[in-house]
Amino acid sequence: MAKIVLTGSLGNIGKPLAIALIASGHSVTIISNNANRHDIIEALGAKAAIGSIKDADFLTATFVGADIVYLMEPPIAPDQLSNPNFTFTDMLNNINDIVTKYKEAILQAGVKRVIHLSSIGAHTDSKNGLLKHHYYAEKILNELPSDVSIKFMRPVGLFLNILPLAQVIKQLSKGVIGTFMALYYYGLGGLMGGKRGVIVSNLGGNDISLLVSPLDIASTIAEEIENPFSGRTFRYVASEEMTCNEVAKALGDEIGKPYLKWGQISDKHLLNAMKRMKWSPSIAQAFVEMQAAGRGGENSYLYQDYYKHRPVLGKTKLKDYVKEFANEYHRQ
Repeated sequence: MAKIVLTGSLGNIGKPLAIALIASGHSVTIISNNANRHDIIEALGAKAAIGSIKDADFLTATFVGADIVYLMEPPIAPDQLSNPNFTFTDMLNNINDIVTKYKEAILQAGVKRVIHLSSIGAHTDSKNGLLKHHYYAEKILNELPSDVSIKFMRPVGLFLNILPLAQVIKQLSKGVIGTFMALYYYGLGGLMGGKRGVIVSNLGGNDISLLVSPLDIASTIAEEIENPFSGRTFRYVASEEMTCNEVAKALGDEIGKPYLKWGQISDKHLLNAMKRMKWSPSIAQAFVEMQAAGRGGENSYLYQDYYKHRPVLGKTKLKDYVKEFANEYHRQ
């Protein structure tokens, strides 16, 4: 039995990960900044640690005695996304501050094994837009002494990023023009082309769209925890390797719109659309750059490293997830 501390509260990865680890007999502590989660966490069989991940003293006290800590950073908040004064540099500074606090707490608590939720794109600090913060997060953690072993998990775009498209497509089927952008990792996103039944972004058609289920991420992390690791290593995590049109077809078939396609527009067109949506200009530019980095398939700037270290695909497939998508589509 290992003593494991999880950040990420009861999120889409954290909760199934906690359940799997508890079922395997491990002692699990879950960090959350929401006091209302205390009893829910304890009901799972874990210990709740309520506090802020920006509080190095709290993290140190929580990490003491842990055999392994699992680290993740929270996504950008919606109010920051629409704040014109919030810049990509602000985003990087926020994330770097959190990871620096993690590093300090690991040192002070004497933790020797770390699993960090990173992302595809973390192999570089160039031309990867929003994903750049994962590169810097890994760099900060790599400053830890060599006797601290770190496994960097690099998942691709989440299935969950598709979900908001359900209501957008429904609105558009009524002739209402709408937009959608997903922010996690290499998310799906773009403008929806009204009655034409087209999803458009600055990549599309036969460009590759790598997707992963949070359940597969959780099971992969649990696997790494059960298998001793040392040094500094990374592992990509994916469930599907599809083209954008194949994704659109799967969604369209499930909701009775088999004509749904995924078209492509220019970087400039997408950027201007995002600015009209009142996105932070700096964040919008980083998003467009991230999307553009995926063009070109296996030889694209974003995917080259993934294909050099191509993982075995997870068990959860888009055909399993589209049922949840359809439920959301028909919900209203």
